[in-house]
Amino acid sequence: MPISPNTERLLDVLIIGAGPIGIACALECKKKGLNYIVVEKGALTNSIYNYPLNMTFFSTSEKLEIDNIPFISNNPKPNRNEALEYYRRVATSNDLHINLYEEILTAKKEGDCFRIVSDKKIYSSKNVIVSTGFYDIPKMLGVPGEDLPIVMHYYKEAHPFVMQKVVVVGASNSAVDAALEIWRKGGDVTMVIRGAEIGERVKYWVKPDIENRIEEGSIKAFFNSEILEISDTQVKIKSPKGKIILENDFVVALTGYQPNLQLLTQLGIKLGDDKNQIPTYNPTTMESNVTGLYLAGVICGGLETHKWFIENSRIHAKIILEHISHNC
Repeated sequence: MPISPNTERLLDVLIIGAGPIGIACALECKKKGLNYIVVEKGALTNSIYNYPLNMTFFSTSEKLEIDNIPFISNNPKPNRNEALEYYRRVATSNDLHINLYEEILTAKKEGDCFRIVSDKKIYSSKNVIVSTGFYDIPKMLGVPGEDLPIVMHYYKEAHPFVMQKVVVVGASNSAVDAALEIWRKGGDVTMVIRGAEIGERVKYWVKPDIENRIEEGSIKAFFNSEILEISDTQVKIKSPKGKIILENDFVVALTGYQPNLQLLTQLGIKLGDDKNQIPTYNPTTMESNVTGLYLAGVICGGLETHKWFIENSRIHAKIILEHISHNC
């Protein structure tokens, strides 16, 4: 698709990512009368949309609210569909300026402004807020056979795995939820876990469930183990008992995800030298080492993706827009 030239006047703010924090930033822009646009490469709140169909949040609904707009849930902890409905209502009822299914290709600062090229348009903006989350790039296993069609890094629902032998890789919330649901829907589940136990951050009401299913043998688990190779019908793993071959139909590798750090470096943001690659920013303003370029939400944690959530980063919107409006 050819890229059309930018026909809009110079933007005050361009927000990359229409997740909950990007929406919160748009609300603040609107309240302050700024000329803004949100650009999102997928659906509205694309990460939440890609969560498993029956996923339940760890947090209560009031902790997921943005801009003090009430989030009413039928349950003590809201589920995926309730969250989608809430953020959809917030975006549409406030008539926020959001362009969906538009991917940012390049972004860099030229003089006092940023030039942002998407697959549909070219933008110029005085300020840019990156609120892209971390759910778009899976952490790969790096083993032979990972590219086979029986291997997937996202889990939606259990039905495709009924009466199938399924290896679930990982011991995080997503891996545990998938293992339990697939088993309950009639799948034969084996977990392959790099560590010695189920992850400590697994939801407290789910952790005893998975531990009991493993203890009783309903779900098989290999701890301190890792996959060596995947074929169409087998998985070879390395375990404390040596190399083991498992008969298998599908592999659900839920080993985590990572943010698009390449976009940050392209914009000129400096990343930390350690393994977490935390981007440089001022926590009092959320401005990065590049003037006029701000970070909001999970992206602030680099590869430390468990550090920031909706509930503790929704305040970023007010911090950033207060700083931007003060400088306008």
